[in-house]
Amino acid sequence: MRFQFDVIVVGAGHAGCEAAHAAARIGASTLLITMDMNKIAQMSCNPAVGGIAKGQIVREIDALGGLMGIVTDRTAIQFRMLNRSKGPAMWSPRAQADRNRFSALWRNYLENTEGLSIWQGSVDCLLFDADGKLEGVATAEGAEFKAPKVVLTNGTFLNGLMHIGRVKFEGGRISEPSSHGLTEQLRELGFRTDRMKTGTPMRLDARSIHFELTTPQPGDPVTHLFSYIPGVASNLRQRDCYITYTNAETHEILRRGLPDSPLYNGQIQSIGPRYCPSIETKIVTFADKTEHQLFLEPEGEDTTEFYVNGFSSSMPMNIQIEAISTIPALKDAQLYRAGYAIEYDFFDPTQLSHTLETHLVPGLYFAGQINGTTGYEEAAGQGLVAGANAALAALGRDQITLARDQAYIGVLIDDLVTKGVDEPYRMFTSRAEYRILLRQDDADMRLTPLGYAIGLADENRYSLMLEKKRLRDGLIELADNLSVKPSEVEALLAERETSPLRQGVKLRDLIQRPQLNIMLLASCVVPLREAIEALPADRRDEIVEAAEILIKYDGYITRERAVADKLRRLEEIRLSPDFDYSTIASLSTEARQKLSLHRPPTVGAASRIPGISPSDINILLLLMNR
Repeated sequence: MRFQFDVIVVGAGHAGCEAAHAAARIGASTLLITMDMNKIAQMSCNPAVGGIAKGQIVREIDALGGLMGIVTDRTAIQFRMLNRSKGPAMWSPRAQADRNRFSALWRNYLENTEGLSIWQGSVDCLLFDADGKLEGVATAEGAEFKAPKVVLTNGTFLNGLMHIGRVKFEGGRISEPSSHGLTEQLRELGFRTDRMKTGTPMRLDARSIHFELTTPQPGDPVTHLFSYIPGVASNLRQRDCYITYTNAETHEILRRGLPDSPLYNGQIQSIGPRYCPSIETKIVTFADKTEHQLFLEPEGEDTTEFYVNGFSSSMPMNIQIEAISTIPALKDAQLYRAGYAIEYDFFDPTQLSHTLETHLVPGLYFAGQINGTTGYEEAAGQGLVAGANAALAALGRDQITLARDQAYIGVLIDDLVTKGVDEPYRMFTSRAEYRILLRQDDADMRLTPLGYAIGLADENRYSLMLEKKRLRDGLIELADNLSVKPSEVEALLAERETSPLRQGVKLRDLIQRPQLNIMLLASCVVPLREAIEALPADRRDEIVEAAEILIKYDGYITRERAVADKLRRLEEIRLSPDFDYSTIASLSTEARQKLSLHRPPTVGAASRIPGISPSDINILLLLMNR
């Protein structure tokens, strides 16, 4: 039996799974500790991965060499590309997954990852040596494991408390115990902690739903996946989701239950998510609305369990049942379980560096909901970065950070460590100022070289990226150099109602027209058609799309890259971690306080701290002779 490791990861949710896999892949001997090996990567809320900006994060995880994209692709029962009507910077992949297969496949991958061990138990404290240096963890069952690097990914389990109306009981998830001891120990070490709240809807038996009274929402044809690795598409039966609505009667019943709602009677004091509100929050905040949209989502390929997306609630059970029965499609609904809210401990993420290592305890990393975030994807992205950095540090190698113009994961982490959170953090495309550079189609170009350099992405993934780049650039070169005669495209231009040609033009000029695209032009431009037919069949759509986006949006991409490069120079100006800002009288009082609290590593990071003005940044630059 082994008790000594390089890295210990606590918790096997989405953050913990990516952290453990990344650490072991990089070469660190790694131990993953989880309360229940049958609940690895449990989809505790909706059985879906991706969505607006979240889908970009999953593609980034995949590009770096993580597993969430592959696991989702192999267990998907519906796939959609959201925001197709908008520009490619907004396109966001989303998939419904088979909940049980998703968890089982994650466990299979982890059990077969070289250098990774798993222990079932509950960690209740960190271990320190006589000099106060972190040396491992101890479990409630009496086991002690030693490692110089520890990654905490405790999710909603730290002092978790669940609410259904006035009924409350301890737990980290339904039917799972909460975890005690770590918060208290970390608070004694000087960590700032607070409480947050999240919730989940009821689950329904499909046999009791009147689907004929709903609007089916089928998936898209599976031409896009999360993973850049070909051949991982799901062979599961694809299933529809369904749309229905609440009504005025539903809302009246819910209002009647507000005095017994933990959110409104003072029972819950913690912060809830603004962007995924409970149904009771919706009827209070949007009192003028007579209906709210609900999505009925299947939990698996062949299960009868359905998730009621949009009806998260901690109302009393009888109110939930009475309210849902006023919806015609759900008038005979049979519940598998009621919705509930959960309160849990989190730690102010400004206590972390951009590597996700804590300032107070060297070697200790936080990832996921412990940092005040919400969502599987945000957790997984943090887990990958924290696990990779814990392994790199344990092996004596340089740690990595991701810039805001490099990855949505970089935006996420920078927002957390420079701004902190006052509500559960959720990623949106609007949070990224360089979203034209952070498209879902090119995450491999941005991040696979980094993943390969640190040993997380393998040779096959790196070779696929290089081949895609060569083939993509070949199409762009063809478009730049191939002249098209008016006679070749006359009929197509008339059909698409775009201006006819008076003389030959380069193919690029036609591709840039909004009415045209590469595949349309290939139908009448023979050299283009031949070039496309020569592409690998299983990657053809991906390569063509990548080339077309770079051609159509070249001006926008070039302009945004120039802005990002200019501002990135501020990221290269380092600030000393022990600089005494209180002695700089020319800084504003707020700036001195904020800089002393956050300890930004660079001038760029300092500029994004709320309360730091442009004049404060100029003073810092003057002090550093810049």
